[in-house]
Amino acid sequence: MRIAWFSPFPPERSGIAAYSAELLAQLAGRFQIDPYPEHEAHDFVWRSRRSPYDLVVYHLGNAPCHDYMWAYVARYPGLVVLHDARLHHARARCLLGHNRIAEYRDEFRYDHPDKDPAVTQYAIEGLGGPVYYLWPMVKVIMDTARVVAVHSPWVAAELRERFPSAHVETVRMGVPAIPPTADVTRVRDRLGLPADAVVFAAFGKITTEKRISSVLEALDALAREGRPAYGMLVGDADGYADLPREIAARGLADRVRVTGHVTDSSIGDYLAAADVCLCLRWPTALETSASWLRCLAAGRPTVITDLAHLVDIPDRIAARVDPLDEAASLLAAMRRLIAEPLWRAELGRAGHAYWRASHTLDVMASDYSRVLPLAASAPALRPAGLPGHFLADYSSAATEVTRQLGVSVNGFE
Repeated sequence: MRIAWFSPFPPERSGIAAYSAELLAQLAGRFQIDPYPEHEAHDFVWRSRRSPYDLVVYHLGNAPCHDYMWAYVARYPGLVVLHDARLHHARARCLLGHNRIAEYRDEFRYDHPDKDPAVTQYAIEGLGGPVYYLWPMVKVIMDTARVVAVHSPWVAAELRERFPSAHVETVRMGVPAIPPTADVTRVRDRLGLPADAVVFAAFGKITTEKRISSVLEALDALAREGRPAYGMLVGDADGYADLPREIAARGLADRVRVTGHVTDSSIGDYLAAADVCLCLRWPTALETSASWLRCLAAGRPTVITDLAHLVDIPDRIAARVDPLDEAASLLAAMRRLIAEPLWRAELGRAGHAYWRASHTLDVMASDYSRVLPLAASAPALRPAGLPGHFLADYSSAATEVTRQLGVSVNGFE
């Protein structure tokens, strides 16, 4: 099979970039795969015309590094891997950011025909944000993809119920084993973390959705109780402008370390230096957290938000926080994790066993090896009524130039 693979890749600072790189290394001996990051995507059209691919794969999420794929996804249907099952953030940014207001309205009407189209004015006026989670804007994908793949059985079931004509599969997300760190004491010394500190760490891009404000509030309460609780935020915090102010306002400058972006090769050191990993999320785009899986792979005990799409995860794997009573349940979990090192160890062992059974790179590659041929043999769907911007080939400017040059062409793709 020849496969075109649309995805960000390193050095893009994206969890899906690392995911694709690791996955392609696993699949290299089984399929012939041509990667198409954004800067090479323009070559896909002429290459596919010269030698058609058996399948096109798109890795879609809400981050800007996925925006370029929307120009291809309906015209060249294939396997769409939804890393976020709610894509309104991406569509609003991509369309409204280029002043394509009419096209945004058209797409919203197609995606949500039962909703009052006047709600689009929220986004047009810049009042989007959390309300985007109410309207997923995935119908174009569900109607055009040969197969849609997601990482959660719950999400797959929910999409099948909403889109009964769609072919939805589950592919488990996998992450590599975390090599043992060279010197935990050295990492802690470099970060100024006391030897007796119980370090609560959050990994990945630091955003408000990871409930950082709630984490800081809990650390403040624990510090006031005289408990040895420290925080470590490991990841790019450039998009969180209020973070320094929030840390200072709670008097936590001596208790919280913000590392900024760290290299993949050093992530094991930071995981080893952490006693507990906080992997919270709300609101949610129904994503599966690769950073959480990396914490499990490292044998770290984890705390997660008790979300509906995580219902398949056994209770013994992680401590859970009730999003309806977040402050109290998070504080209670952190208190217990400080007081009961045996429970921390038990969670770490159970989480590592769960990763080994369900979320290794081999498991992920096995799932893709099953789904890729299914998608290649599935029919291409051509639904009626798609918004015009998914059907236009945008060749009018080139056609006019060739006309003025006296060159006759049959059209562009």
